[in-house]
Amino acid sequence: MGTRESATGMIVARGTILISLPKKLRLGILLSGSGRTFQNLHDRSAAGSLSATIACVIGSRPDAFGLERARRVGVPAIVVDRRTAPDDEFHERIAQNLIDASIDLVCMAGFNCLWRVPPAFTGRVLNIHPALLPEFGGPGFYGTRVHRAVLAAGRRESGCTVHFCDNEYDHGPILVQRRIPVMPDDTPDALAARVFEQECIAYPDAINLIAEGRVRVDAGRVTILPPSA
Repeated sequence: MGTRESATGMIVARGTILISLPKKLRLGILLSGSGRTFQNLHDRSAAGSLSATIACVIGSRPDAFGLERARRVGVPAIVVDRRTAPDDEFHERIAQNLIDASIDLVCMAGFNCLWRVPPAFTGRVLNIHPALLPEFGGPGFYGTRVHRAVLAAGRRESGCTVHFCDNEYDHGPILVQRRIPVMPDDTPDALAARVFEQECIAYPDAINLIAEGRVRVDAGRVTILPPSA
C-alpha cells in the first residue's frame, strides 16, 4: 500500500495513520450533561491557549445544561434526543450536523451515549474518561460511579484518559493520560474534583497535539512525534 491523504485529513501509509488536520481546528462537542468540559475548552479557545474553535455543540437530551452554556457564548446548540430518536436516525443526525458544521475534530465531553463513528470521522473523534483506561471503563462507568469503583477497588492512583473513539464504550487508542494519587481520606466527590482538574489540562493538551500534527496511530497505538523545528 502506498501513501495517500484522505479527504478527512488523515495521511495513511502502510497501515499507519498520521492525523493531519488544520492547525486551527473546528471542534464539534457531544455532551449529555452540565457542559463543564465544553466550558473549559471554550475558555481556553477564547484565551488563545487552544488551537481550536468550537463550531457546534450537540446534546443528547434537551435539558442538558451544556446546551445553555453554548447558547450563552454564541455557539450553535443542537439537540439530538436519544430518548426519542430511533437508533439509526440518532447516529445519522449527529453525523450530518457535524458535516454541516464542517467539523475537523469531534470531542465527546460527558456524552453518555454510544455514537457509531461513521467512516468519514474515523480517527477524528476523541473522548475523555475520568479514570485510567482500560480500567474502570465501559457501559455504566460514568460520573461518580467511576470514582466510587476506584475507591472500592483500593487503587492508589487514578486520573483521566483522552482516547480516540471506536464503536465501543471507552475504547480506542490512548492519546493522553494524567495521573494523581488517591488520598487515604478521599471521597468519590473529592476524588472527582481532583480528577477533573487534570481533565481540564489533558483535553486541551490532546487537541493541541493533533493541531500540531504530532499524532500518529499505528496498529492501535499512539505515538507522539517531536515538535517541528
